Amino acid sequence: MTLSVALPLQRLGRLLDRLADRVWTWDEELLEAVSSSQVLGKFDALFRAATYLGYGYLWMALALALIVFGNRADQQAVLVGLGVMIVAVFLSQGLKAVTGRPRPVFHRRGFHHTLLTSTSFPSNHTTAAFAMGHVVLVFYPWWPNVLVIYTIGGVIALSRIYLREHFPLDVLGGALLGTAVSHGLVPLLARLVQ
Repeated sequence: MTLSVALPLQRLGRLLDRLADRVWTWDEELLEAVSSSQVLGKFDALFRAATYLGYGYLWMALALALIVFGNRADQQAVLVGLGVMIVAVFLSQGLKAVTGRPRPVFHRRGFHHTLLTSTSFPSNHTTAAFAMGHVVLVFYPWWPNVLVIYTIGGVIALSRIYLREHFPLDVLGGALLGTAVSHGLVPLLARLVQ
């Protein structure tokens, strides 16, 4: 490699290193701000409940209600949602294995923390919440449904940062992954279950 090419590449490498350092610093600072917020601390019970619900209990309860009380279209939506959820969580787990990003340092509290893996990126809870948010957006586009499901997804995502189980970038990555998987799979799976 000639010197005229090597120098700009070295400068670009140093610039990217500085940018990455700033992003990681921002990520850690935002984690600290959220997890130590006195305002958010007033909603501690809500965030703990949201994290437990984010393990899938909420989505299972919603699916069960649609299967029992819904019509054929609702049952098809549940099948699509199940397919989306399986793929989204599988991909999320795969990314965790590839990235290997360690979780933030947190104080272990109760049974819940025994379920955590040591890897952090992306957040499975957030991946699932935003994947289901998009499913609801497609099948039940009435704005109150969408507002409620994305509010729930947002609270679940915020709970992961507040409880110091994920960095903000883990949550952002989960939201993007869940939305992208759902956006890509819903049309295909909807045709398959008709």
